[in-house]
Amino acid sequence: MCDTCGCNLTPGNRKFAYKPVEPGATTVSVLQNLLKKNDDQAAHNRAHFDSRGILTINLMSSPGSGKTALLEATIAALKNEFKIAVIEGDLETENDAERIRAQGVPAHQIVTGTACHLDAHLVHDALHHMNLNGVDILFIENVGNLVCPASFDLGQHVNVTLLSVTEGDDKPAKYPVMFRAADAVLLSKTDLLPHLDDFNPVRATSHVRNLANTAPVIQLSARKDIGMDGWYNWLREQLAAQRALAADGATRRPAIQPDGIQLHAV
Repeated sequence: MCDTCGCNLTPGNRKFAYKPVEPGATTVSVLQNLLKKNDDQAAHNRAHFDSRGILTINLMSSPGSGKTALLEATIAALKNEFKIAVIEGDLETENDAERIRAQGVPAHQIVTGTACHLDAHLVHDALHHMNLNGVDILFIENVGNLVCPASFDLGQHVNVTLLSVTEGDDKPAKYPVMFRAADAVLLSKTDLLPHLDDFNPVRATSHVRNLANTAPVIQLSARKDIGMDGWYNWLREQLAAQRALAADGATRRPAIQPDGIQLHAV
């Protein structure tokens, strides 16, 4: 969590940060309290999704890696198979939500202002503006950032991290928390590989494996419809697994939390 830049505070949790605290409270204790409140809200969000049989995916990456393009292609390919909804997170504008709505899918934009990530409170507030009846898959497109989004449980079931081939294949080594937390890693914009000599998918995958992460690494291009069937099949498998768990009264949380610490009760 970012104690120095202040991004622990979002429009969703700021109300908890400035309430009177006990004498002698430290910055660490206040931050721990914020994180506990976030995790409590995340558990509530997850129960909400479970009760409706919804698979919720936290989509994370650096800016410009192709998250919205991936969602547009996914919606176009699966719109007759699944009902999809999207929550968008950005510092400003509704540009991405407008792109999703143009595909005929409900989308709610969260404008975070200065906060470089979403948290469970912001997601909960967004749910009050959405009708999730009949929804099969809810995508939460997090703010473009390879650091902070991995540190906050939103109530999702799985994390998906995109790595564009234009970014460099060493990003998993440089940003281990993000890629360690991924339940699937998507190497995006692979149609550009013939024009790049500094990105090797084998090296990128090796860096993910060096984090002790066995998640699938799927190479694809949303714009050129390359490798997308692997992504679609993964989504089908995850939705089936989530519904089986929900039918048994169980749930699924992201497999790995930041720094290897479980931030929620299991």
